Amino acid sequence: MPGTPPGNLHSKRRLALVGGSLGNLVEWYDWFVYASFAIYFADSFFPGDNPTTQLMNTAGIFAVGFVMRPVGGWVLGRAADRHGRKSALTLTVTMMSVAALLIAVAPTYGQAGYFGALVLLLARLLQGMSIGGEYAASATYLTEASARNRRGLGSSFQYVSMTCGQLLGLGILITMQHTLTTAQLESWGWRIPFVLGALFAVVVFWIRRRLTETDAFTEESSGEGGDDNTRGTLKVLWQHRRQAGLVMALTLGGTVAYYTYTTYLTKYLIGSAGMSKNTATLVSFTALAVFAVLQPFAGMLSDRIGRRPLLITFAVGCTLGTYPIMTALGSASSYWSALGLSLLALVIVTGYTSINAAVKAELFPTRVRALGVALPYAIANALFGGTAEYVALWFKNSGHETMFFWYVSGCALVSLVTYVLMSDTRNAALSRAESEADSAEAEGDPAEARVRAAAPAEAGR
Repeated sequence: MPGTPPGNLHSKRRLALVGGSLGNLVEWYDWFVYASFAIYFADSFFPGDNPTTQLMNTAGIFAVGFVMRPVGGWVLGRAADRHGRKSALTLTVTMMSVAALLIAVAPTYGQAGYFGALVLLLARLLQGMSIGGEYAASATYLTEASARNRRGLGSSFQYVSMTCGQLLGLGILITMQHTLTTAQLESWGWRIPFVLGALFAVVVFWIRRRLTETDAFTEESSGEGGDDNTRGTLKVLWQHRRQAGLVMALTLGGTVAYYTYTTYLTKYLIGSAGMSKNTATLVSFTALAVFAVLQPFAGMLSDRIGRRPLLITFAVGCTLGTYPIMTALGSASSYWSALGLSLLALVIVTGYTSINAAVKAELFPTRVRALGVALPYAIANALFGGTAEYVALWFKNSGHETMFFWYVSGCALVSLVTYVLMSDTRNAALSRAESEADSAEAEGDPAEARVRAAAPAEAGR
């Protein structure tokens, strides 16, 4: 970038990476802490004698939150394409703070009957809308803010921060399990993480207000067509409906596998393997910590060899490995055996999680990138990711638990076909400046190509 010292450019990218990731961490902490603490508050809102039925009710509300994700993806994805990634990121974390506070103060069934469950439902709908926009805004922001040859690495921090958000929730759960009795956790202790989530979100709001906009969006909004009212609209997205279909198909297997081995894993170890709540939680915490560390390495690998090899490896592993891994987990009798199997599953899933943000962002032009990532991804998640836990519990309750393993494998198989047929996106140009750099390189002027590639924002200012 002319006039910008390299050190300042690197500092700007680091700030974007840290700021975008921290906000994403808190967003997903608030989202996942519901699932982590459901084992303690399920009977507070849904009384009864069947623990599986109670968990199905809370899982149903968890799934309903996904219904709002397409709405949030549309509304906030449009906002990110029209008004900037930064403004959308700030709005999503505000909504998440309000939702966390609502859950924290929701009355129990004993206090207000099913009104408490209604408050829980409304809060999850608001969280769903927030997350629907957060995924696309952060995926787009982290990808656009990264150097072109490090997009896989940069985008991998989306799942690093997502997983760290879940780890934070699990860490708080483990701490509370060792400091409070089960009765205290079920009575009032479960409210604490939601209060903390609301406070964390306030801090992140301040951080995100200090972020700078990405060069790709600045170029688009200040260059030709900067006042184009069609940016971020469904009409423009329809022009890229093939890419939108690709996003849904490549998301299908990944989202089902991810939620199976993260949010559902603890409940599966408790309900099927017969582990104690404390041991199952510790297995999930340790496995997720290793999983988070793996993401940047896989992202860097994709920057060298391309995105498709990792995606195909994930899909083959998930298609063939889900049944034996889940069956073995159901018979795991110790912490170490459960941890080893969980890590094996999450290593396979890393082929998808580490790079899916970059792949989706690289499919679309800047003017519809956030909406293009948000809406089809949110629809796929609403149909498959959000319902994975409920489907698993439904099969278990009906006495056919192993059918869920085949369901996960089938979803991965659909994505495998997609990965095999699609083109690799690693070398996609995300801005006019990058396109011009590609043209200059093709015309045999590598020096001019390097100048254009290093100055993505100046051309449109």
